[in-house]
Amino acid sequence: MTDTVADQGAPFEADPAAIANALESASIPTLLTSLVHLTGDLSILDGDIRPAAAVLGEVQGNLTDQQKAEVRRRALAALLDYRDRGYRLPPSPDSAAVHRMMSFIVGEEVPAEYGPMMMEELALDGHDRRRTPLRVDPSDLADRFHVLVIGAGMSGLLAAVRLQQAGVPYTVVEKDADLGGTWNENTYPGCRVDIANHFYCYSFEPNHDWSEYFSQQPELKAYFERCADKYQVRDRIRFSTEVVAAVYDEDRAEWAVELRDASGRTETLRANVVISGVGQLNRPKIPDIPGLDSFAGTYFHSARWRHDHDLDGCRVAVIGTGASALQLVPEVAKQAGQLYVLQRSPAWMFPNPAYHRRVSDGAKWLLKHVPYYARWYRFLLFWPGSDGLLPSLIVDPSWPHQDRSINELNELTRVYFTDYMKEQLEDRPDLLDKVVPTYPPFGKRMLQDNGSWLSTLKRDNVELITDEISRIEPDAVVLRNGRRVEVDTIVFATGFHANKFLWPMQITGRAGKRLDVVWGDDPRAYLGITVPDFPNLFCLYGPATNLAHAGSIIFHSECQVRYVMGCIAHLLEGRHRSMECRRDVFEDFNQRLDEALARTVWAHPGVDSWYKNEAGRVTTTSPWRLVDYWRWTKHPSFDDFVVE
Repeated sequence: MTDTVADQGAPFEADPAAIANALESASIPTLLTSLVHLTGDLSILDGDIRPAAAVLGEVQGNLTDQQKAEVRRRALAALLDYRDRGYRLPPSPDSAAVHRMMSFIVGEEVPAEYGPMMMEELALDGHDRRRTPLRVDPSDLADRFHVLVIGAGMSGLLAAVRLQQAGVPYTVVEKDADLGGTWNENTYPGCRVDIANHFYCYSFEPNHDWSEYFSQQPELKAYFERCADKYQVRDRIRFSTEVVAAVYDEDRAEWAVELRDASGRTETLRANVVISGVGQLNRPKIPDIPGLDSFAGTYFHSARWRHDHDLDGCRVAVIGTGASALQLVPEVAKQAGQLYVLQRSPAWMFPNPAYHRRVSDGAKWLLKHVPYYARWYRFLLFWPGSDGLLPSLIVDPSWPHQDRSINELNELTRVYFTDYMKEQLEDRPDLLDKVVPTYPPFGKRMLQDNGSWLSTLKRDNVELITDEISRIEPDAVVLRNGRRVEVDTIVFATGFHANKFLWPMQITGRAGKRLDVVWGDDPRAYLGITVPDFPNLFCLYGPATNLAHAGSIIFHSECQVRYVMGCIAHLLEGRHRSMECRRDVFEDFNQRLDEALARTVWAHPGVDSWYKNEAGRVTTTSPWRLVDYWRWTKHPSFDDFVVE
């Protein structure tokens, strides 16, 4: 296993014409920063060719064709020189120069407080600083310490990799027959990631071979499978094994975890530390619609797709218009004889022409061979999707149009997104009122779109229905207005039990306290990670850690896993039995969390989303700046814990 992550660039023997052809696919701002590494010429940062402020999804810097051609010309010469001098680079830019390069590539000043976080993310010196070394001999741990990781999805695998690197004994249990979590369970047509792939991957394991900029499910699953094999964690995963319950043994300071395999056989595994990597979106939710059990056709949830069921020529109802529906409806429409899309509320969409775009061979060549190009490209994707969006999501109490937006920036976004839909529906005004949301932008999960959604709704074999569902009969979905929509198949794209963290496991901590009872419909954790009365239990992607304004959930998970590894290191190096979050620390954090969330668009009274519990409190989503959460989780403060 490697500790290096920098992309200096692999040697190449391509001829000048081939290199020039690859450069046609370049992100010019990224290429300019690579030129600094290739030439050592910092004057590039003061030149006339300067990228404009970076925006989400735009990686060309708003430069003219003439400027782009000039940068490509200079890059070709520099790359040929680099090859001819034996792939040797000038001395690396110092930290001050790198900070200048950050501001240059994104066309705006990167505040000094972001410098350390972004330096760590860039990893230009080749060191994986999110890895936690232990100052103990791993051979001493075999008989006295064990960690149980629940789940082999993105975060559970990440925890396993870090434990493996540190030499800490561990076992991963996974309820499914294979790894991948979300990308193993969701196999519906059109399933893909909605975060740019060159950022949606582990910082220490970049992938330069993504076939699309927003890759589809099979490719994402394959990536995590490769990671499991490369970092030698697959053999530590027990598949088709579910955690039924876990009870904390106060006398032994251990967790007794009841496991059940696919045959129904149970056993108890003891662990000093339990890490939950079960995620938020893994238990499908099918609404309780009267008459559903009487349906004579086929019905299933999008996360349990029936690939054995042929949709060709069928009359299909898709219930829901959230993230999954936006992806699967265009594909189902190509097969179904008639498709009815039943919408409770419309979704705001972010225009993204690259959403289904393939990565050219030239772009892949640049990522693999141009020194540090891949790292700077990742940075260029990260920064516009970082904390810059947050101000538009904070309520301005003096804003006069609270029913439709929450501040001036939010209103500008609303107009922009509405115009995007109007342009596509000039010939279908009957659809416009149905698809434009009445709640403020970003109140619910923002969806990516390249035009495929509205063009699908305009098809002759597709009907968008906004009337409420009354009941289901053996051959139809019946609406409140009395209309019977006759169908053969019902697909529920209705989301997950997002607010039931760790459900249906029964987790019992000190003094017999049950976590599901303590949480009820109002789950809370300090930093989303740890809870009083539940020692040595750590959550990844726990309460209030979903990212709806910035970044990638992989970035957040890397922050959380480093924090947990810091806690494990403290237990081992200090030979402590347990650590438990202090009650006052927990309560202070959650008071600040509530105050912060109450000021956000997600708490808007006109928004009904899975971010909220039944009482209307936002429980799933983080209101914090990435840089703040990164700083809080970089090193655990052991004053926050009661340590035995």
